[in-house]
Amino acid sequence: MSVEYVLKATALMVLCAFITRVGYLLIGGYIPLSDNVKSGLRYAPVAALVAIIVPSLLPWAQGETPRIGPEMFAGIVAGLAFFRFRSILVLIVAGMGTLWLLRWFFG
Repeated sequence: MSVEYVLKATALMVLCAFITRVGYLLIGGYIPLSDNVKSGLRYAPVAALVAIIVPSLLPWAQGETPRIGPEMFAGIVAGLAFFRFRSILVLIVAGMGTLWLLRWFFG
């Protein structure tokens, strides 16, 4: 892949993302949404976060079982820290600290 191809692809993706977001902001108020659609859209951010986080916590390949590694244990520690202290900062510090410690300790 050439640098020119990557730059063009990135520019097109930025343009598409910009058009879809700005387009909805400009005309979204004129499009009525049913109550069912509104209630379903409430779960979109959670679904997106789960889709990003789960593959990094449980990486697997086709035909194999998920591999449990330091990421999973760091995620568990981070979740427990959040439930105990209810602070995003504590979640980040506990999770990343645990991940770095486990990676350093187990190489």
